[in-house]
Amino acid sequence: MSDKFGPMNYNNARKHLSISIPSSSEVTMSPHIKSVEELRVLGINLSSFNTATQFGICIAGIFLFHLLYGYLQELIFSMEGFKPFGWYLTLVQFGFYSLFGLVELQLTQDKRRRIPGKTYMIIAFLTVGTMGLSNTSLGYLNYPTQVIFKCCKLIPVMIGGIFIQGKRYNLADVLAALCMSLGLIWFTLADSKVAPNFNATVLGVLLISLALCADAAIGNVQEKAMKLHNGSSSEMVLYSYSIGFGYILTGLFGVGGLGPAVAFCSQHPVMTYGYAFFFSLTGYFGISFVLALIKLFGALVTVTVTTGRKAMTIILSFMFFSKPFTFQYIWSGLLVLLGIFLNVYSKNKDKMKLPSLADLRNMVLTGKKVRLLSQNV
Repeated sequence: MSDKFGPMNYNNARKHLSISIPSSSEVTMSPHIKSVEELRVLGINLSSFNTATQFGICIAGIFLFHLLYGYLQELIFSMEGFKPFGWYLTLVQFGFYSLFGLVELQLTQDKRRRIPGKTYMIIAFLTVGTMGLSNTSLGYLNYPTQVIFKCCKLIPVMIGGIFIQGKRYNLADVLAALCMSLGLIWFTLADSKVAPNFNATVLGVLLISLALCADAAIGNVQEKAMKLHNGSSSEMVLYSYSIGFGYILTGLFGVGGLGPAVAFCSQHPVMTYGYAFFFSLTGYFGISFVLALIKLFGALVTVTVTTGRKAMTIILSFMFFSKPFTFQYIWSGLLVLLGIFLNVYSKNKDKMKLPSLADLRNMVLTGKKVRLLSQNV
């Protein structure tokens, strides 16, 4: 007994306990979130890149896919007889978006929903308003008129940021929004003067105005939800567009607009469903980069980038299609560039230790006082 349970054997049989103390980040972090800083776009992890590279990739994706998206949108609505079916195109688009989002979400390791369902119901309603009313307005307005209204959403986004998220914007942000909006309006009005093609109606103006209001609100709601719950872009697309698909389908059934749209598209399957597939695919890729940019830099920077993309759309039209030219294009384009510069300046003045607009104003006033004193002496 003494040999069996002697000190040496007792020490050999003794079990050792290892106690590890988790870090503060491990304690507060939800178990299904691997990293708060993780950023995925189309299933690709961009977290290994620095902030500037992520910003550049997002801008490149937004410009590339949304330029193709705009071209295909005009191509579809240029088909004779299709203009009354804008809501059905939105239904098809939402269906493809839901499918694409489901496929992308399956490629990720974490498939759980992080953002509450009530939030998604609100986002889906705003998304339906933004895209459905915008698509439908093309049945009553031409493309330049629609751009005039769309380019003005910088200011509503700022107002939405103040009321929804309690944000406060400085003078540079306000001037950037005003310069870009006024510049693009001036740019598009110049296009309408040299090549008039206006056939706007009160209904079309009302539709695009409501779409603008929904668009101004959705960016702030998405930004708040994604930052609060650390939701992914693929999750946001899947749930918001699938719920929106149900909204539109119910509405079309209610007003009896589903049957005529299906009958028309069945007669032209390639030019409707075929174009709608690529239209939805480029739009899905584009919206994925938009959501990533919202998560990284906020709604105001995102809208600034998408507004600049509208200017690029008009510039490319001069490169690929013959159009009359006026110097008003140059002055309005410079005004847009000034808005972009003011926005970049506002976001980087602290990092680069640049003076604020108030400091610049004080420097100018101080210089004037010095010159006046020197003249008096």
